[in-house]
Amino acid sequence: YEGKVFVIDNQRISVTLEQSVKDAMMLAERGADGAHIKKRLEETKLDSAIFITVDTLKYLKKGGRVTPAAAAIGAVLNIKPVLIVFGEKLDSFAKVRGWKSAKKAMLDAVAKDLKEKFSEDEMVLYAVSTSGVEETENWRQEIAEYFPGYEVKVDYLSLSVTCHIGPGALAIGYAKVVR
Repeated sequence: YEGKVFVIDNQRISVTLEQSVKDAMMLAERGADGAHIKKRLEETKLDSAIFITVDTLKYLKKGGRVTPAAAAIGAVLNIKPVLIVFGEKLDSFAKVRGWKSAKKAMLDAVAKDLKEKFSEDEMVLYAVSTSGVEETENWRQEIAEYFPGYEVKVDYLSLSVTCHIGPGALAIGYAKVVR
C-alpha cells in the first residue's frame, strides 16, 4: 500500500485527535492526497492542548502518579492539580487550592494560548469530563461564557483515561482547525 496508506503521528489524543480526523476528512474532500494530509497534520501537531483537573487524588495515587503522602496532604489542603496534555506528554501544569481555582487556572491558560499563539486562527474548544451529563453541560456553559464567539463542543474522556484520573474530572481542550 505504498503511497496509499499513511501513518500519521501528530501526538494527539482524545478530543484533539478527533479534530485531526475531521481536518483530514475536510482536506480529502478538498482534493488533498494522503501525503499532503499527513504533512499538514504533522506540521500542526502542537497546535492543540488539553488541560485537566481531577476531583480527587485517589486515582492518581492508585496509579502511582502521586505518592500516598502527597495524596493525603493534597486531600487535607484541598489541592487540585491541573495537568496538561501537550504533544506526547502529560505534565503537571499547576497546583491550586480548590475546584474554582483549578477551573480558573485552566480557563486562563487556554485564554493565554489563544491570545499569544492562535489569535489569527480558527480554533475549536472542548468541554471534556469524566462526569455526568449535567455537570459536563454546566462546564461547557462556563467555557462558552469565558470564550464568547468560540464553538465549544462536549465530549467525555475515554474509560482508559478515566481509570487513571477517576470520576468527576473536568478538562478543557483546544485545537486549531487545519486548512
